[in-house]
Amino acid sequence: MAMTDMAWCSTALKKMNSYNQFAFVYDLLTQNISYPDRAAYFDQLIQKFSGPKKGILLDLACGTGSLSEEFALLGYDVIGADASPDMLSIAMQKKAETGHDITYLCQKMQALDLYGTIDAAVCALDSINHLIHTQDVQKTFNRVSLFMNPGGVFVFDVNSLYKHDNILSDRAYIYDYEDVYCVWQNTPLPNHTTRIDLTIFELENGLYTRYDESFCERGYSHEQICGFIEKSGMQLVGYYAEDSTEPPASDTQRIIYVAQKPEK
Repeated sequence: MAMTDMAWCSTALKKMNSYNQFAFVYDLLTQNISYPDRAAYFDQLIQKFSGPKKGILLDLACGTGSLSEEFALLGYDVIGADASPDMLSIAMQKKAETGHDITYLCQKMQALDLYGTIDAAVCALDSINHLIHTQDVQKTFNRVSLFMNPGGVFVFDVNSLYKHDNILSDRAYIYDYEDVYCVWQNTPLPNHTTRIDLTIFELENGLYTRYDESFCERGYSHEQICGFIEKSGMQLVGYYAEDSTEPPASDTQRIIYVAQKPEK
């Protein structure tokens, strides 16, 4: 990737103040996602590799807490970590409404610092792709491994290289809702990286307020992901096409990985 592109992405991530305005429309833009189904799928994988015990689960890059809430319903003791105070503010509102005993931490993935160990971790909805530097991905995996109990599993998904190069590419998307209008514009950059520019119009008291935010996502190859896992001290025990137990195909858009901390 050219230095100018990488520098732009790094600067954009610093300037966007942890997805501040994006946080308030995130649930609206992701309402097509069935969080109960995704939680059940991740739970199935966790139980397959580490057993039926429902211990402490880390929801890494938890966003507004929708998935954390579902894991709490499934019987896990949930810790949600996210770098965005605004995302976590919405998660805390959901917690207040449901009464679930979820602990939320405002932390970057690569600087994860927990109070104790965990039995499982998930990182969903291409959050790993938001880390555009390989060293940050490695730091994230290292931190998860550090706090993972032996035998525990880390389940995460990534947008594939195919999706970055052929689906995201230079596409534009329009989201038109009653109180929110959003233009989502993708720009392909070298090294399987996509620049995402959001223009959000939010209706309040008869007037629209405009917000602009930009960030980047980067695709990583299977070989790179395996390297991150191995260097962290975990082992790859499974990888699948989205929401299945079938191996990924050449045109799979989202790949699910399962890494396990070896037993002592």
